[in-house]
Amino acid sequence: MQFRNGSTLYLIASDLAARGLDIPEVKNVIHFELPLKQTDFVHRNGRTARMHAEGTAYLIVQHDEPLPVYLTEAPPVLEITEDEPLPALSPWVTLYISGGKKDKLSKMDIVGFLSKKGDLHKDDIGKIEVMDFMSFVAVKKDIAQHLLKAIHTEKMKGKKYKIVVTN
Repeated sequence: MQFRNGSTLYLIASDLAARGLDIPEVKNVIHFELPLKQTDFVHRNGRTARMHAEGTAYLIVQHDEPLPVYLTEAPPVLEITEDEPLPALSPWVTLYISGGKKDKLSKMDIVGFLSKKGDLHKDDIGKIEVMDFMSFVAVKKDIAQHLLKAIHTEKMKGKKYKIVVTN
């Protein structure tokens, strides 16, 4: 959930992620170890090109490491210098809410609650996922603690829910 909503920018996963995760906007796949089968390689790389999106697949290999037979030519070498800047951290955190669809909560209920009781603006709220018994919402990291203090005694639709930052 944190990867889907942008609170976590990096996901390290096994081949299970190549077929088992529904994450629509993956920009890069980095192969630390190449799969044995071409189909697994294709499915891993396919995470970057879903729904007409574009992305890049990178391979981390030693210069003398043999490539699998499904790679008919060696990929171009990308040299990275030591002075390359580190990527920025995410400006978002994910809040867990202990209620969901079965509690009659909707995205609009959550937005209204955070806007009214937490004094958030629309730009402070990111992706919201409402599941059967829980919900997740991305909020700007720099206001999360203030938000939690403002809403800790408040009720949403007449009920008190546990709302915490996920780890």
